[in-house]
Amino acid sequence: MTDDIRISFEFFPPKTEKGRNNLNNLRDALAAYKPEFYSVTYGAGGSTRDNTKSIVCDYNQLGHNTAPHLSFGGDSEEAMLDLIREYRDANVNRIVALRGDRPSGMGGAYNMVYANELVAFIREHFGKDFHLEVAAYPEIHPEAKSYSEDIQYLKGKFDAGADSAITQYFYNPDAYFYFVDQCLAAGIDKPIVPGIMPITNYANLARFSDGCGAEIPRWMRKRLEAFGDDTDSIKAFGIDLVSDLCEMLLDNGAPGIHFYTMNQLEPTQTLLKNLGLEPA
Repeated sequence: MTDDIRISFEFFPPKTEKGRNNLNNLRDALAAYKPEFYSVTYGAGGSTRDNTKSIVCDYNQLGHNTAPHLSFGGDSEEAMLDLIREYRDANVNRIVALRGDRPSGMGGAYNMVYANELVAFIREHFGKDFHLEVAAYPEIHPEAKSYSEDIQYLKGKFDAGADSAITQYFYNPDAYFYFVDQCLAAGIDKPIVPGIMPITNYANLARFSDGCGAEIPRWMRKRLEAFGDDTDSIKAFGIDLVSDLCEMLLDNGAPGIHFYTMNQLEPTQTLLKNLGLEPA
C-alpha cells in the first residue's frame, strides 16, 4: 500500500473449519499488500457474533489489524459493553459501527439501535480507544426518505464521534463524487472511502443489488445479461470495468479503496495488480 492510499479488505465469518482455513490463507495472501485493516461482517441481529469475535480476536493477536462489524442486535447494553471490552483487551483498535439488519421473523419486536446511537455509546464508555468506521450510501439508503435526509443522517454519525466512513458498493463514479461534494457542503470533512464489489456472478450481483439499493446502470445490466452463462466473459468484463472505476476514484481524490472480497482472492488480487499495487 502506498502511503497516501488506504486499502482494506472485508471478509465474512465462515461456518466450517475448511472455510476458516481458506480465510486464513486469504488473509495471509492479502497481508502482502500491507492493508490498513481487515473487517469481518456481523450477521443480521448479531447472528454471527461468536464467529466474528473469534476471527477478529485471533487475527489481532497475530498482528493483523482487524475490525469487527458491530450492531446492537438484540443485545442489552451490558452484553454490548462486555463484547466491546473483549475486543479492546484483544488489541482491537477499530470497529465498523452499524445499525445492522433486522433478523427475519423478528418484526416489531426487534429493538433497532441506529448507528449514530452505537457510535455515541462506544464513545461514552470507551472514549478514543477505537477508530470508528460507519456506513455511507452514495446512491442513498433504500429506507431514506430523501437525499438530504440521508446526508444529515451520515452527519449525525460523524457528530456522534465516527472517524471515517465506508460506502455501499456502486458502479457509477459520478454518484460517489456528487455524494462527497454534498457531504462537504453539509459540513462533513472526514474520509469517505469507496467500497468496491468485484463482479464474478451477474445473477447474484443483480439479486443482492436489488435488495440493498445499489444501482447497476442499465447499460451495464444489458452488457452482463448478453454474456448469459459465459462466466469467463462476465469476469473479464467485470475486471476491466471495476479496474477503471477504482483508477478513476483514486485519480480524483478518493482516500482509498475498501474491497468486498467475498472471501475470494480473485478477482481482488487482479484488481490490485491493475492498480499498480504489488505485494511486498
